[in-house]
Amino acid sequence: MAASARRTTQIRQGAVDSLGVGLGIFPLGFALGLLVIQADLPWWLAPALSIVVFAGSVELLLVSLIATSTPLLTIAATVFALNFRHVFYPLSFPVQVIKPGIRRAYSIYAMIDEAYATYVLMPPERLSSTRMLTGQLLMQAYWVAGGVLGVIVASFLPTPIEGFEFALVSLFIVMALDAARSRNEIPSIVLAGFSVALAMVLVPEAPLLAALGIFTLTLVARFFWERRRRAESLNQDAADTPKDEAPKDGEVSDA
Repeated sequence: MAASARRTTQIRQGAVDSLGVGLGIFPLGFALGLLVIQADLPWWLAPALSIVVFAGSVELLLVSLIATSTPLLTIAATVFALNFRHVFYPLSFPVQVIKPGIRRAYSIYAMIDEAYATYVLMPPERLSSTRMLTGQLLMQAYWVAGGVLGVIVASFLPTPIEGFEFALVSLFIVMALDAARSRNEIPSIVLAGFSVALAMVLVPEAPLLAALGIFTLTLVARFFWERRRRAESLNQDAADTPKDEAPKDGEVSDA
């Protein structure tokens, strides 16, 4: 009886964990459903992407790429570049709390940004396998439900919503503006603009894939350049720091 009550409490806690996230991702799922219908794609693509891919903004981008018959290589490279950060999430995500097997595999699969932010900062004593799995399952349920509702609503609209396809562009603009609030990230934004402009001139037939490649290379170059600059700055500071004078003949140092 005690174990059952504890499990019920953990499920309730997981539901509470997912609520704040759900309020944010449900509208995005709704936008996904609308976008699928307005792109003249089959309605089932919305729940299929939400169940199989479950990658937030990447799904919105995939709809646009699929609708324009983008080559598979470009789609794969784009998704890889956008979601590469997830490779590092398990290094700090408390996945060891989840019981091994299918449950842990699902937790790794459903490790979206919101789930990571929810549980990586939570005190270890408050974590449990049931709580985390419940939270992640419900986060995905919010996304899937939003997509299905978006498909239903879009199906009843007499005419498409003009300019709605710009929603994805708006989303990434907002994300870029958030990054621009930190002066440290302004060089990255400049490099992104440079990469896109260069790709459109050099590789007009596949500018997206080329821009991602150029941007990745410039970011790597920026990382090594900044690391070298910090090392040189530390060496300069060390050189400018006055050293203790050596003891003169006949004097005994304090040591």
